[in-house]
Amino acid sequence: MSQCAPVLSPRIHVPTPKTQGIKYAGSKLKLLPHIISLLDGLEVQTIFDGFAGTTRVSQAFAQLGYKITSSDISDWSYVLGICYLQNRNSPSYYNELIEHLNSLKGRDGWFTKHYGGMVGDDDSAIQKDGSKKPWQIHNTRKLDAIRDEIDSLELSEVERAVALTSLLLAMDVVDSTLGHFTSYLKKWSSRSFKDMRLQVPNLFVNDKDNIVIKDDIFNANKIVEADCAYFDPPYGSNNEKMPPSRIRYASYYHLWTTIIKNDKPELFGKAMRRKSSSDRVAASVFEEFRKDESGNYIAVNSIDKLIENAKVRYVALSYSSGGRAISEQLNMVLTKHGKLIKTIELDYKKNVMTDMKWTNEWLKDTQEPNREFIFLIEK
Repeated sequence: MSQCAPVLSPRIHVPTPKTQGIKYAGSKLKLLPHIISLLDGLEVQTIFDGFAGTTRVSQAFAQLGYKITSSDISDWSYVLGICYLQNRNSPSYYNELIEHLNSLKGRDGWFTKHYGGMVGDDDSAIQKDGSKKPWQIHNTRKLDAIRDEIDSLELSEVERAVALTSLLLAMDVVDSTLGHFTSYLKKWSSRSFKDMRLQVPNLFVNDKDNIVIKDDIFNANKIVEADCAYFDPPYGSNNEKMPPSRIRYASYYHLWTTIIKNDKPELFGKAMRRKSSSDRVAASVFEEFRKDESGNYIAVNSIDKLIENAKVRYVALSYSSGGRAISEQLNMVLTKHGKLIKTIELDYKKNVMTDMKWTNEWLKDTQEPNREFIFLIEK
């Protein structure tokens, strides 16, 4: 088992394996000890991670000996899942591959043309045409060379996933963004001056036949059977004035999709987003702020459907107080499908986790910002 990280609360002492991932607005890194603690005393051997994202939750449970089914709609999450959850080799097995990719000479290519920028006066990232870029040109040149080389090599699916994961991680630490790709900084970040260099990801050897799925959650939910499901939908914002495109994950991480697919897509907008990430194409029902004809939030209806159709005994659901799902309606859904046996709350502003709540007391805190709840239901 890998080295354990410290937990947030002195009341919770659980082994928390180290995990790895790109910068992510929905990251559950700080919540991992508490997500893991939900299963204390339960007979659970198989887990369905339905919105896997960077796969940190899946990684942690896999290292703790659970059999994992990791599912997400995004191409990059699928690749991360294959890399971390299906690897059966020692990390050193991939040294030669990573060293070969690092040895390649950078060149001007598609990524450099669209996403590589030069340094202007006073470290300005604004280019001659008025645009801003997420990476400096010396790193996009390496990206161009390495990405095409990965496609030219005869690699197994896991080897390819390890190479691509290494590339995502390397580009993530030299970017000039706020952690997403819907806008870029006016001045180059200090990290963007560094030379991008691949490293073997923090792999572990899996001894279970973990499954990785790339599909819509409702399709995956029809076929996956497990003891427990963890659902962390991409909730939208409570701010009615905030444009949906500002909080949709397809737009936030469009560039990771493009690097994985290497498909040189049609682009639009100042951030040079791939057309398939536009709001009309890539919107999620869980980010939907509107109500249906009965006055119920569409996002809550989707959670209702999700829990109802889950082929599991236990459902753990993450919910943000910044989400569109109105708490009273959500509470009705939670109690409709079984017994709410645990609720825990994290106050991000104070960076502390409160005591576990065994009642509906959580409803009092949902209107305050920066709070996240995790509910455990026994169906």
